[in-house]
Amino acid sequence: MAQLPESGQIFLDHVAHFTPSLDEAARVLSAIGFRLTPFTAQRNRTEAGLVASGTANRCVMLREGYLEFLAAVSDTPLARQLQAATARHVGLHLIAFAVSDAEAARRRLSEGGFHPGEPVALTRPVETEDGAGDEARFTVIRVPPDAMPEGRVQVLAHHTEAAVWQERWLAHDNGVRSLGAVLIAVEDPDEAAFRFGRFCDRPCERRGERRVLRLERGACILVAHDELPSVAPWARPQVGAPWIVSTALGSDDPALTEACFAAGGIAPPVAISGGKVYALPPELGGFMTVSPYGAAPDWAG
Repeated sequence: MAQLPESGQIFLDHVAHFTPSLDEAARVLSAIGFRLTPFTAQRNRTEAGLVASGTANRCVMLREGYLEFLAAVSDTPLARQLQAATARHVGLHLIAFAVSDAEAARRRLSEGGFHPGEPVALTRPVETEDGAGDEARFTVIRVPPDAMPEGRVQVLAHHTEAAVWQERWLAHDNGVRSLGAVLIAVEDPDEAAFRFGRFCDRPCERRGERRVLRLERGACILVAHDELPSVAPWARPQVGAPWIVSTALGSDDPALTEACFAAGGIAPPVAISGGKVYALPPELGGFMTVSPYGAAPDWAG
């Protein structure tokens, strides 16, 4: 499947865990079989030159999408927003949707009443596989926190696919290869479904207690916080609604994934229909649900 959307498409591109320590997050992720990109500080390209965003990341690049791990590294408004979110709970706080035309998405969001800010030209330095210096470049469209209170929900367009998805970072010892869905607990699922549907310009279906937003690649599953015991009884709430509960990941070998996670100290998973759920340690926060590649767990199916 293509990494980047074509015109008119929208993908679940990546999610991000906010963490107080990238070093500790990387230690855990490496121990459970993930290969991480190097530590990089993010920068915004402005008319005055490159300006530090105040955050840094390491990523788990997948053959479909990726997982980002973010921490604050200096005092900026964006870094303070991250720190406030981390103080609430360590874990999933960001959902990024990829489009081919960021400016068209910005116009649509503005017309829809989301009040997006000016496009952010985000960059981070990368090294190519032959050792040369390069730059990963993205155009990011962010909306005010109260427009999408579930987290930092944003739209972006990639401009440097080859620099971001380098082959050396795509093969993980634990067999994980894809990001398929994200589960979000909300106060009012009907209101959230309507809003997410407008945000992504896609219909949101009702399936029992769940509201399902299907994209050209990936999905967002919305459920009332009070309904988590029936939809996801394994989800031990860390906070009240809203919060991003779990990712759904595809693995080429779920038994290998389980063995690698166990070797890295992750507690035994909870078996559910279509997959297994892993409670992540405090360095990462939240949950990962792992299914055979091409399948989906019961909460995302």
